[in-house]
Amino acid sequence: MGKLPDWSGIWNPNISDQDKQVKTNMPPWKPAQAEVIKFQLAEEKAGRPTPLFTNCLPESMPAWALITHNAQEFLFSPGRVTILGESDANRLRRIHTDGRKMPEDPELSFHGYSVGHWEGDTLVVQTKGIRPQTIFAVSEAAGVPNNGDMTVTERFHLVSKDVMHVDLEITAPHVLTAPWKTTREFFRQRARKFEMVEGVCLEGFFSEAKDKAGNHIFLPIKYDVGGNRIPPQ
Repeated sequence: MGKLPDWSGIWNPNISDQDKQVKTNMPPWKPAQAEVIKFQLAEEKAGRPTPLFTNCLPESMPAWALITHNAQEFLFSPGRVTILGESDANRLRRIHTDGRKMPEDPELSFHGYSVGHWEGDTLVVQTKGIRPQTIFAVSEAAGVPNNGDMTVTERFHLVSKDVMHVDLEITAPHVLTAPWKTTREFFRQRARKFEMVEGVCLEGFFSEAKDKAGNHIFLPIKYDVGGNRIPPQ
């Protein structure tokens, strides 16, 4: 444990670089997926972004790795690296570094099954067993279901004291014509004032109130048919 690199602090994504790569490093989509992405990007430009992440489902892999706008934190423990992500209770990844092999048939999950090992100060992670419904997204408004059999390989490493690169190679045979490589950048916030904050999915759909007995409760906020909040009476 004492030989592992210092990844303490809170890490924020470089969102500007994410946005740039939508134009400079598009995945090699198959024709059907390319048409969907083209439509979604046009809708986003027109001010009608496609709602990719709905019903409080997790952002999932590989979207977490590619397009997250939220902070994350690394926890080291013997045989495991845990990544905690800000925003909701589903932002959690467990990366097993205890020497185990990837299961032949891992149970499908939103974030998949991750096995990693250290190559010097670089954490190399392979993730499989990702549910086919999870979105392979290149922006918050453009992405398609991965459709299964996807493998995500990541290499986490520092390029300077407070900048981390995550080099990714994604193999998704049902939606890509070839493996796709990209890099995502994170920068460290060391000051104690930067902490992970709690966020709960759909919390904004409720208001704080008290019932007749004086108990503190949450009440659903009413909306009209157009989706606008109805002011309290």
